[in-house]
Amino acid sequence: MLAALVGRSERTAPPAVGAGVPVLRVMSVEAALPFYIDYLGFTLDWEHQFEPGTPLYVQVSRSQAVLHLSEHHGDGSPNGVAWFPVADVIGLHTELLNRPNAPMRPGLDTNAPGGPTFQVIDPYGNILRFAQPSTT
Repeated sequence: MLAALVGRSERTAPPAVGAGVPVLRVMSVEAALPFYIDYLGFTLDWEHQFEPGTPLYVQVSRSQAVLHLSEHHGDGSPNGVAWFPVADVIGLHTELLNRPNAPMRPGLDTNAPGGPTFQVIDPYGNILRFAQPSTT
């Protein structure tokens, strides 16, 4: 009955939905970018600002991981969480530990329920979890 109300019965295949992109609230993109670029190894893809003096909105990425960092008040609040699957989480963990002037030295939980996992916290309290999902 509900399918008829939304027109689903007329479709032959459901519409495809792409991967989500977490939007993390930061107070200053300028202060957050060194953490994401220099420490985590992300690349700044683009930035948007309606006019000078207004909040910035940027995209950073590394491999298939994409994040939006927003200074806009309405785009959530600090202390968000983003989870990323990683093919070699131990390799990524080692890479971060070897960064000169690393802002943190995250621990690695090899017994996490979803597979080996570590997390880092950005300057605004947003948590980024990196996990190597088990293949069982």
